[in-house]
Amino acid sequence: MAPNSITCFLSLLLFLSKFYSYESTITKANQTEFFVLMKKSLSGATLDNWYVGFGAKQPICNFSGIKCDTRSHVIEIDVYDWSISGTFPANICYYLPKLRVLRLGRNRISGEFPATITNCTQLEELDMSYLYLTGNLPSFSNMKALRILNLSYNLFQGRFPISVFNLTNLEVLNFNENGNFNLWQLPESIANLKKLKSMVLTTCMVYGKIPRSIGNMTSLVDLELSGNFISGKIPIEIGLLKNIKLLELYYNQLEGPIPEELGNLTELSDLDMSVNHLTGQIPVSVCRLTNLRVLQLYNNSLTGEIPSVIAESTTLKILSLYDNYLIGQVPWNLGQLSPMEVLDLSENNLTGPLPAYVCRAGKLQYFLVLDNKFSGELPQSYGYCYSLLRFRVSANNLVGSIPEGLLALPHVSIIDLGYNNFSGPITDSIGRARNLSELFIQNNKISGVLPVEISKATNLVKIDLSNNLLSGPIPSQIRDLKKLNLLLLQGNKLNSSIPADPLSSLKSLNVLDLSNNLLTGNIPESLCELLPNSINFSNNNLSGPIPPSLIKGGLVESFSGNPGLCVDSSVPAKTYNSHKNITFLLCPSRSYNQKKLNSIRAISISVAILIIASFWQRTSLSGKRRDLIFLLLLRKYAYSSKATTKCDVYSFGVVLMELITGKKPVEAEFGENKNIIYWVSNKVDTREGAMEVLDQTLSHSYKNEMIQVLRVAVRCTYKNPALRPTMKEVVQLLLEADPCKFHSSNKYKTISTTTTTITTEY
Repeated sequence: MAPNSITCFLSLLLFLSKFYSYESTITKANQTEFFVLMKKSLSGATLDNWYVGFGAKQPICNFSGIKCDTRSHVIEIDVYDWSISGTFPANICYYLPKLRVLRLGRNRISGEFPATITNCTQLEELDMSYLYLTGNLPSFSNMKALRILNLSYNLFQGRFPISVFNLTNLEVLNFNENGNFNLWQLPESIANLKKLKSMVLTTCMVYGKIPRSIGNMTSLVDLELSGNFISGKIPIEIGLLKNIKLLELYYNQLEGPIPEELGNLTELSDLDMSVNHLTGQIPVSVCRLTNLRVLQLYNNSLTGEIPSVIAESTTLKILSLYDNYLIGQVPWNLGQLSPMEVLDLSENNLTGPLPAYVCRAGKLQYFLVLDNKFSGELPQSYGYCYSLLRFRVSANNLVGSIPEGLLALPHVSIIDLGYNNFSGPITDSIGRARNLSELFIQNNKISGVLPVEISKATNLVKIDLSNNLLSGPIPSQIRDLKKLNLLLLQGNKLNSSIPADPLSSLKSLNVLDLSNNLLTGNIPESLCELLPNSINFSNNNLSGPIPPSLIKGGLVESFSGNPGLCVDSSVPAKTYNSHKNITFLLCPSRSYNQKKLNSIRAISISVAILIIASFWQRTSLSGKRRDLIFLLLLRKYAYSSKATTKCDVYSFGVVLMELITGKKPVEAEFGENKNIIYWVSNKVDTREGAMEVLDQTLSHSYKNEMIQVLRVAVRCTYKNPALRPTMKEVVQLLLEADPCKFHSSNKYKTISTTTTTITTEY
């Protein structure tokens, strides 16, 4: 090499050496400046260990959470879940131009998304999840190097950044739980993301159809589009995603059948398409998938049977198909080969026996089949399913006794056997159910006594054993159930006295119903200490005075049907004046210390009859109508051993409804939680409806007059007391041809028919 050439070469080396030295100095200065800014705007215990600025002895590249390349350029900041707070400094890539990884998620960084981050053209991973940042997002078009973009769990607004679908190097795209975006649609350009392995767009305001081009995203392993407004059919092209393992489309508006092509997804382990409008049958091809662990299709409109091939799975853990229209029997061997953890088939039309092997692997935690048509007995194997947490089989046609070990399972918290035909006793083994909090066996044929051992299940909060055949006493040991909030024992044959101290010691008790039993003795005064929200002792054989505090607590209705109960005269009449279901206010004598309830009711009714009878001979009422009213009153009460009303206007209206319809105040045909007032008021909108409610055992010649009286009854039971007629007006209404002439109001609608006018309240 010539001397001149050597000289030039050495000069170039010297220049480059100085240039790189200068660049290194500038870079270090810039980097230091950024970390100074970062420490000023953010705070946290870990950041306190970053010593920057004058006198700092530790290089930035040695800071925890920081990585550098061989030239000391910072290429990674990872402060994920460091509990730091504040605002993130702007222009990060001006100071750190070589940055490739930025992980800021799960901190308390506030404010809006720092738009200058999009200038980081070499950034490959950006994680700003769980920050709950606000504001609009910029375009991400410059960030061509991005492989991972995680902006989940924020509060971004405005338009979704569609530009992300042009970042062809993306492998992970996560906008999970960003529900403040404007509605937006998945573009066809989604197919550009051929390297994408995970796309999570759950709850981020997507609407419209899933593009068919999604079938070209063959690298996808995880596809989550749940919690949006996606409609239309599931594209069969999803069946081309050969690598997919997790497919979640739940909580959308998808319709139509589940494509058979999903059976081609041989790697699929989790499939959830619940809460949509899907129809048709469950594809057999899907149930054959050998890696399937989770199949959730609940809350759709699926029909047909559960494919029997699903019982051949060796991997299935969760099967949730509740709230569909499935029929037929459950495969008898379901769970025999697979480690079932959750089985929920509730709210379908399934029949036949329950699967006996569902807990064979010993992992079943939730067994939920309520509200079906299952029949037969509970398999004895259920009594050995020690892993169970919840067991619910209510509202079926199951029979037989409760398996011995079922009530003693060590971890179970809820056992629901209600509304079946189970028989036999509640065994002593229930004392071993130490984690049981809710026990429901109502509306069965359970007999025997309430076992003392139930008191050992000390975590019980709710007990419903109502409407069975239980007899004997309420065990005094029930006092040990300190957490008990609800105790329903009504509709049995319990025949002891009410245990005073045990019940009064249950300080958490809010609902107590002992009605419709054979209980005797007094109502314990000590129960006044509880004053639960609901208490019912009606229809027993109780006697003696009603504790005044219970009456003052507004619980008068809870004592009816106990002929021996009485009210102490020291209780002010105004205390129970507003109660409409029990009438004991018109007792003519205040000289007795106690007044028998039945006698008081009889006097009330007699007075009510006399109010009408006093006008009998002084009016122009036709003989037929007069005879009708007298017949109704006489028929109801003259030969009755049990009076059930009082003579205020409201209750008198109820009496008239009972007389005219021949119905009790509450009957099953009225509907759940509905009474005779609701039933009659809704029927009388038309003459046909009014005719329908009339007591068919009365003479047909009186029907027009009965409708007149029915109109009076409706008037008497208006919800607003101010709009009810007075008792004097009631008498006039019964005696006049047109009882609707009082109190015209725009709150009422008058419907004219061919023979009468019915007034109804809106």
